[in-house]
Amino acid sequence: MLAVLRKLGWFFKLERKRYLIAFTLLFVSGIIEVLPPMIVGDAIDAIYQGTMTWQSLTMTLAALAGLTIIVYVTSYKWHYNLFGGSFVVERMLRSRLMRHFLKMTPAFFHKNRTGDLMARATNDLNAVSLTAGFGLLTLMDSTLWMALLLFMMSVFVSWKLTLMAVLPLPIMAFLASVYGRWIHNRFTAAQDAFGDMNESVLETISGIRVIRAYVQERAQERRFEAVTEDVYKKNLDVVRIEALFEPTVRIFVGASYLIGLGYGAYLVFHNELTIGGLVTFNVYLGMLIWPMFAVGEMINIMQRGNASLDRVNETLNYKPDVPDVPDAEAAMETEAPETPGDIVFRNVTFRYPGSPVDNLRDVSFVLRQGGTLGVVGRTGAGKTTLIRQLLREYPPGEGEITIGGVPIERIPTDRLKSWFGYVPQEQFLFSRSVRDNILFARDDAGEEELERAIEASAFKKDLAFLPDGLDTLVGERGVALSGGQKQRVAIARALVRDPEILMLDDALSAVDARTEAEIIANIRRERQGKTTIIVTHRLSAVQHADWIIVLEDGRIIEEGAHEELLARGGWYKEQYERQRMEEAVGSEAGDHA
Repeated sequence: MLAVLRKLGWFFKLERKRYLIAFTLLFVSGIIEVLPPMIVGDAIDAIYQGTMTWQSLTMTLAALAGLTIIVYVTSYKWHYNLFGGSFVVERMLRSRLMRHFLKMTPAFFHKNRTGDLMARATNDLNAVSLTAGFGLLTLMDSTLWMALLLFMMSVFVSWKLTLMAVLPLPIMAFLASVYGRWIHNRFTAAQDAFGDMNESVLETISGIRVIRAYVQERAQERRFEAVTEDVYKKNLDVVRIEALFEPTVRIFVGASYLIGLGYGAYLVFHNELTIGGLVTFNVYLGMLIWPMFAVGEMINIMQRGNASLDRVNETLNYKPDVPDVPDAEAAMETEAPETPGDIVFRNVTFRYPGSPVDNLRDVSFVLRQGGTLGVVGRTGAGKTTLIRQLLREYPPGEGEITIGGVPIERIPTDRLKSWFGYVPQEQFLFSRSVRDNILFARDDAGEEELERAIEASAFKKDLAFLPDGLDTLVGERGVALSGGQKQRVAIARALVRDPEILMLDDALSAVDARTEAEIIANIRRERQGKTTIIVTHRLSAVQHADWIIVLEDGRIIEEGAHEELLARGGWYKEQYERQRMEEAVGSEAGDHA
């Protein structure tokens, strides 16, 4: 049950001053709170015996008022420190999760669904936060506070009456521990179901246009209803166990009260206990109700927190599939080059995790610094896979990749990524303005650099059609822009960074041939002396390249300059002529229209 506290030991050690103050003041406050019942009991005995005077009554009332003020001040201070710590641990773990997510490669996100990761970063962290705050309070109240009350009841009132009154407590503690084990398993299942529901919501929102296009709204409603029903049932399983705590505690607290009143009256009748003592004992017994409830609350909260922390730690303990260079800072100063040189692939063979075949096979080429490489081939030939090798998104396969003569595995990730400007096949735009999306790659870029990037990406003419120009909000995932506009914003985002290596992964597929030619011409002009890799299906986008490779089933089947490949009469020439014919037919049809 207390395993969650051991797992959070690093945090309690880090915040030991905060928790030391909280627990000290909580204990002091508890000691002060047990004094008023004794004072009231003595006052009742004094009244009963006729020895109470106005002076002693005034002193009694003043003492009670003073103790109330002291309890108020100490309670405020321990409350601030204890519950402040719960927010600190939540903030720290959420920051750790975000840093962890940012370090992870695509393989991690293939194995972990977005909805489940969101559940761990929200619901699970809330449960851990509750453990570090209210959970510790219930632990203190159900142990030290209960022990203090029992001590006062047995030493200063009657040990016989105390012993009889607490007889039901061991049975209650046993039942609470059984309930706790049940809650741990059921709460874990409920959190998993919540992650499934999150994933379903994300998929529905992301794919809403497809759902509507195929008139699947009702079907999606039924699927989501089934998911929410599962979440409801699993949370109901948790609530069924939680609902057992309070009745169980009430039954045994009631039993303690009955014993206290019955046996207490017997002791008073036989002059073994005064009336004031019986009143004091019953006040203490009333104060003991919360610690008894706290036992059940503690077990419930600790088990929830333990289950949630296990889920969070499972994510945090996931090792990166592509680890960074050991002692990356030292490597940056010594081995890693300041700027990239030639890019060399030597007999590179790679297979995705779980793939039955090699996705790249014996790929070798040299791209000189400042040169342009074109990568073409059929769909599924391995073009994007080749780019991912440079991005180090997956563990390396066989062979060697070097940049500037240094194996890519020995170049620190931060240094490597700082060289790249990458425009993927599927562009992602944030729910911000066009300006913010472009400057995301380099927020210190000036207006002149921003203008140049926009012009180079052929997006300037589109600004006139946007309601607020560069300040137009693009909506979730760029939904307010067309496919071609999104591609050009993404290209501008890469160009504003002025990277040493620009990689366009089929980034011109949604623009027309004329716009494509304009963008390619602008890139050639703006990026003289810098390396560019263009992956495309349109051969017109790479005919200017210094070197072109043709991939098929992960192998290079043709390579050379544009004119050389045409002269060979292979796949490249056949595809080039077909595309020229299609463009001519399309142009003729446009003229007739």
